[in-house]
Amino acid sequence: MNISIIQAIILGLFASLSSMPGLGGTSIGNYTLGRPLVGGLICGIVLGDIPTGILVGCAMQVVYIALVTPGGTVSADVRAVSYIGIPLAMLALKSYGLAADSAEGIALATSFGTMVGTIGTVLFYGTATMNLIWQHMGWKWVDNREYHKLYLVDMVLPWISHITFSLIPTVVMCLLGEPVVNLIKTSLPMDGIPMKTLFTVGALLPCVGIAILLKQIVRSVIDFVPYLFGFTLAASMGLNLVSATVVAAMFAIVIYNLKMLQLKKAAPAAANASNNNWDDDEEDI
Repeated sequence: MNISIIQAIILGLFASLSSMPGLGGTSIGNYTLGRPLVGGLICGIVLGDIPTGILVGCAMQVVYIALVTPGGTVSADVRAVSYIGIPLAMLALKSYGLAADSAEGIALATSFGTMVGTIGTVLFYGTATMNLIWQHMGWKWVDNREYHKLYLVDMVLPWISHITFSLIPTVVMCLLGEPVVNLIKTSLPMDGIPMKTLFTVGALLPCVGIAILLKQIVRSVIDFVPYLFGFTLAASMGLNLVSATVVAAMFAIVIYNLKMLQLKKAAPAAANASNNNWDDDEEDI
């Protein structure tokens, strides 16, 4: 399996589009096209191996499932993970002869994604830094009342930044992927300590993503029950993603109805308390 120049350019274009503010805002760009779950499907279509692309994307998505960018601060660039890490991981899996749904394949994929995500942070800040140039030009046009030029700041000039720090690096790294993967395969055999260490660390990375997600949304010990129950079902019954989603939806409906019942019971008590306070105020007067 190798990546042609046309395939590399297509992946580079998607890497650029995944963070373009003009593409319907970040709701369509960064938070959809830039996610490994979606990027895996796109990479699978472009490289002609949809099942492997989806499986690798799912494995990487778990690691970055709770990744947020408060104030533009990023610890890893999922755009690079999706369109550089996934293609390289697919090449590595084919080179080592590993199945994408095996434990070793998942560990190798997540390791590649983490390495590329850290490198992609440099590309992210490079894009942001170059965009400052266009912003200063926009302020100058505002001062000169040249408002008709402001569309360039939003729709045209940022493409220079993304071509420089998204398209070109993606194309280069994807084209160099096969020689680099072959070099890694030659230098790091499957039965060697470095590869065993890589598999061990890679297998633990999804736990990091799940832990970060739990830290964000779990408010009490009871909130752990749906997670533990879902993981138990998945481990003991071998549920796939669709089945797990149905179970999660059932939990969501039950929890929602319980919350609504609590609110209905609390509403009369709150109303009575407010009425009592009003009566006390009248008596004081």
